[in-house]
Amino acid sequence: MKRSRERAAAELFAALYPRLAGWCRRLVDDDETAHEIASEAFTRLWARWTAVAEPQGFLYVTAANLVRDHWRRLERERRAVRRATVEAAVNPTAQPADPSVRLLVQSLPDRLRVPILLHYYADMPIREVSVLTGRKEGTVKSDLHAARELLRAHLGRSLDHAR
Repeated sequence: MKRSRERAAAELFAALYPRLAGWCRRLVDDDETAHEIASEAFTRLWARWTAVAEPQGFLYVTAANLVRDHWRRLERERRAVRRATVEAAVNPTAQPADPSVRLLVQSLPDRLRVPILLHYYADMPIREVSVLTGRKEGTVKSDLHAARELLRAHLGRSLDHAR
């Protein structure tokens, strides 16, 4: 039984992987990313092998979702680059960001760190952060404010010591 399942999976992989990877390649315009997405779709199919009635449909829907996630990630990165470019153009004499900011964010308690990472680093709106963390929007706003104040206070002390 197990051998026939493995043989069926291998045959399905041989039959569908090239087409699925090619389809992904046309959507993401990058060979490596396309192969990662196609491989991940097959990995997810294999994890649910006995429960999936239509493997080909499952593969394409899964790959489409992974492509969509990839596009969203690219858009967030583009927005961050645009934002950084605009900030650099507006304030060209500003010092480069202190790498210790990352360490400061990492040192925040979870209650404050998670909303900061989701809102500022993953570019999620407060409403989405609220849903993901299971907290009210007002609580998320309050946590973001508290985290910014802690970071501001610590960075202010660091700048005072540097003078």
